[in-house]
Amino acid sequence: MNIKPGLLALAVSASTMVATPLFAASHLEGNKVGQSLNVAATSEFLTRTAPLTRLIEQALNNDASRRQFFAQSQAMRETGIASSTLMDPKLKVGFGGLPVDSLRFDEDPMTNISVGLMQQFERGDTLNLQKKKANQQADGIALRIAARELEIANSMTQFWLELGYQQKAEQVLRENRRLMKEMENFLQTNYSIGKNEAQDLLNAQLQVSKLDEKLQANAQVQRRIISQLSEWLGADWIASGQHIQASNQLNWTLLDSKLQNASSTQHYSLLNLHPMVKITDTAISASQTQVEIAEQAYTPQFGVEVMYGYRQANNMKGEPASDLVSAFVTMDIPLFTGNRQDRNHAAAQYQVGAAKSQKDVLLAQMNAKVNALLVDKSNLEQRLQRYQNTLLEQSRARTKAVERGYQNNTAQFNDVINAASDELSLELEQQRLITDLNIVKSNLAALLGGFEYSAVSPDASTLTNNQYSSAR
Repeated sequence: MNIKPGLLALAVSASTMVATPLFAASHLEGNKVGQSLNVAATSEFLTRTAPLTRLIEQALNNDASRRQFFAQSQAMRETGIASSTLMDPKLKVGFGGLPVDSLRFDEDPMTNISVGLMQQFERGDTLNLQKKKANQQADGIALRIAARELEIANSMTQFWLELGYQQKAEQVLRENRRLMKEMENFLQTNYSIGKNEAQDLLNAQLQVSKLDEKLQANAQVQRRIISQLSEWLGADWIASGQHIQASNQLNWTLLDSKLQNASSTQHYSLLNLHPMVKITDTAISASQTQVEIAEQAYTPQFGVEVMYGYRQANNMKGEPASDLVSAFVTMDIPLFTGNRQDRNHAAAQYQVGAAKSQKDVLLAQMNAKVNALLVDKSNLEQRLQRYQNTLLEQSRARTKAVERGYQNNTAQFNDVINAASDELSLELEQQRLITDLNIVKSNLAALLGGFEYSAVSPDASTLTNNQYSSAR
C-alpha cells in the first residue's frame, strides 16, 4: 500500500514539538519550501513585501510618538526665537526731591515727577547664539522622528515574519490533519478486517487529536501577533477583521547592496547616517555653541536709561523751573572671572568632550551589534545550505526506505512515525532558520538603513487641531 500521505500526517504531531521562541510554533510548507531560496520562491516573497510596506507606512502616519517629537521640535524652535529677543524695556515712574514738611510739588525747585525708560542689552552675540543652540537642539529632537520610524519598521517587520511563519505552519497542520484523518479511516477499515493492529489505529487517532491541539495553539499565536500589531495600526484595525497574508521571507535588495559595499568589521560610514548618531552630532554642536555663549560672558553688558523730570515749582528768579532730562549708560565690567566666567567656560568645554565621548560609545556599540548580526547572518546562511543540500535529502531518503520496509512488513509502524517525524522536524527547523535569518536582516536594516518606505511628515495644523479638540 502507498502510505506517503499518512507518513506526513503522522509525523506532524511529533515534529511540531520542536522548541521555538514566543512567536514560533509549528511550521511546514512541504518539499517546495525546502527550495525557498530558488527563483520561484524569490518572486513569491517579492510580491508579499508590498503589503508590509503599506502597513508600515500606515503605522507611521498614525504614530503618536512622531507627532510628539515634531511638536517638541517646534516648541524648541519657538523657544529659540523667544530667547534671542531683547528683554522688554522697563518703565520707571516716580518723583524726587519732595519736601517732607509740606509734601507739595510746587514748593521746591528740586521737586520733580520723573518718567523713565530702561533697556538692558545682552552680552556680545549671546542672543544669536542662544537661538542657534535652540535650533540645534530642535534638530536633534526632529531626528527622533526618523529613529522612531526605524523602530516601528523593524518591529512590524519582525511581527510580519513571525506571522508568516505561523501561517505556513497552519496550512501544513490543516493539510496533514486531513491526511491523518484519511489514514485513520484507512486503518479503521483494515482493523475491522484484521489487517492492522489496534495500536496503529489508536496511534492515528491520537495524532489527529494532537493536530487539533497544535492548530489551536497556532491560532492563539497568530491572534497574539495581530493584537501586538494593533499598537501601531489601532484597535479599530483588529475590529475590522482584516486578513493578513504574511510571509517569513522578504526582499532585502537595498540592505544587500549596502552590505556589499561595507567594510568587513568597520561600518562607521553607514552608521554615521543613522538618526541616533546624528542626534549625538546635534548634541555636540549644541555643546560647542554653549562654549561660545560662555565666552560671551567675558564681554561687558550694557544698559541704557532715559529719564524725563517734570517740575511745577519756580526757580530762584521766580520763573517756572525748566524740566529735566537725564540719560545713563550702565556697563558691568567682568574683572573677577575666576569663579564665574572661567568655571562656566570650562564646564561648557567638558560638556563638548562628554558629547563626543557619547557618540564614540554609541558608534562602538552599534558597530559591535552589526558585526554580531553579520556573524548570525553568515552562520544561518551556512546552516540553511546544509539543510537544503544535505540534511533534508538524507531525511527524505530515510523516510522512503522505512516506508518500503513497512510495506514489506520489515519495519514497524512506530519506525514509520519516527522517520517521517524527523523529516518534517528538519523541514520545520529549516523554515525557522529562514525566519530567523530574515529577522537578523531586519535588525541590520534598522542599523544600516535597509528599509524602503515613505512617510508623511507630521502636520503642525493637525497638532493644533488635536490640542483644541482635547481642550473642548
